Amino acid sequence: MIYLSCLQFADIEKLQLEWREAKRNNKRKVVSFLKEKTGYLVNPDAMFDVQVKRIHEYKRQLLNIMGIVYCYKMMKEMSPEERKAKFVPRVCIFGGKAFATYVQAKRIVKFITDVGATVNNDPDIGDLLKVVFVPDYNVSVAEILIPGTELSQHISTAGMEASGTSNMKFAMNGCILIGTLDGANVEIRQEVGENNFFLFGAQANEIAGLRKERAEGKFVPDPRFEEVKAFVRSGVFGPYNYEELMGSLEGNEGYGRADYFLVGKDFPSYLDCQEKFDEAYRD
Repeated sequence: MIYLSCLQFADIEKLQLEWREAKRNNKRKVVSFLKEKTGYLVNPDAMFDVQVKRIHEYKRQLLNIMGIVYCYKMMKEMSPEERKAKFVPRVCIFGGKAFATYVQAKRIVKFITDVGATVNNDPDIGDLLKVVFVPDYNVSVAEILIPGTELSQHISTAGMEASGTSNMKFAMNGCILIGTLDGANVEIRQEVGENNFFLFGAQANEIAGLRKERAEGKFVPDPRFEEVKAFVRSGVFGPYNYEELMGSLEGNEGYGRADYFLVGKDFPSYLDCQEKFDEAYRD
């Protein structure tokens, strides 16, 4: 029995080592691809955090990049020692296409690329944080990115994703997911186990009530969310006017206003969930 237990442990350890090496080789392929397509050189030892899908407000690439901006702002306010202790080095990768006439989606793409241009060239930050938007995302690009991903984001407003199956591909390639209870996330979380799925945000049965509260002026935004909007408006990410984008997250009613997709509501839960993932990744 003792011999069998040792043999099983050795086999498990061997499989773990093989998996880590396979993941690292796949990350090296991603590094080469990003250098070729974007000019950005990223560290293969950083955690690879990926959100690739159609650019749409309900899929909430905006929530992701707002979270990144908050982390960047915090980093700028810390000493190098504090940054290293607080944050896991992370490469944040976006990909996807916006419909030709979907102006707000194009604003989000512009915002992501502007944040990347600032963060990636900031000597204070170095390899601690990189933000990359992959051009012309397609199946061939997915074949490179998915096997090298360690955290995949599927963070749509609950109740709005019909299915969303790319998260299945990420899960099958040894990737942890962060997401809401929406679309295929529900079944994936059941299959992989709650410990392997980092859940946050309002649930589908709460959405209508939360929008009603917003219309009645009862929503109180998290101070961190207000900090991020002010930081963006300060011009730190270039001269482009992001008033339309930031304004869509404000007000209580009206077209293009009132944060219909609940970015502000889920923002604090999202930040807390990301911190939990950092803790798990360090282990």
